[in-house]
Amino acid sequence: MTSEVIEDEKQFYSKAKTYWKEVPATVDGMLGGYGHISAIDISSSRKFLQRFLREGPNRTGTSCALDCGAGIGRITKRLLLPLFGVVDMVDVTEDFLVKAKSYLGEEGKRVRNYFCCGLQDFSPEPNSYDVIWIQWVIGHLTDQHLAEFLRRCKRGLRPNGVIVIKDNMAQEGVILDDVDSSVCRDLEVVHKIVRSAGLSLLAQERQEDLPDEIYHVYSLALR
Repeated sequence: MTSEVIEDEKQFYSKAKTYWKEVPATVDGMLGGYGHISAIDISSSRKFLQRFLREGPNRTGTSCALDCGAGIGRITKRLLLPLFGVVDMVDVTEDFLVKAKSYLGEEGKRVRNYFCCGLQDFSPEPNSYDVIWIQWVIGHLTDQHLAEFLRRCKRGLRPNGVIVIKDNMAQEGVILDDVDSSVCRDLEVVHKIVRSAGLSLLAQERQEDLPDEIYHVYSLALR
């Protein structure tokens, strides 16, 4: 439970906001110095996502996606814009969203909205998104705020839409990172929060080929 490791909720959020303001608006900055893993990450994400986009009666649509904790748009550029008609981005750091406009290049014209907002305060437009992608950002929300955000995301899905969480998972319990003011939860804790938000797990996969020293990374598809 995050309530056991976060002493001051206001400070938890303000410290993270300050941390990200100091981070360079580059792919390496977005990935905490692990820019070299970006291609491996995107390639696995594409395979994971495409199983829902294949032909079939319950196929997920490809009109519109939302990139949560989007930063400068690494995932929007490499994963979402090639697969979806339009993309919306949301991030708490304004400088990242400004940088995104040049980083995304010509294809960036299909980014419809740049929302500057923390996810704890963000509400996706109801019935608007085929895919809501939430990567390496759930650790910046308390358990309660994460459950509430996922509930709002559920309302934001179009028919056959999917929410994907891709994030670090701890071996056991909840670990606080005091540097960037985030938490890392184990899979069981994340599953519990997902269930409390009224969502079901459709698929789960561990990311392979990452450096040994970093946390295990899992993708979870939810609806």
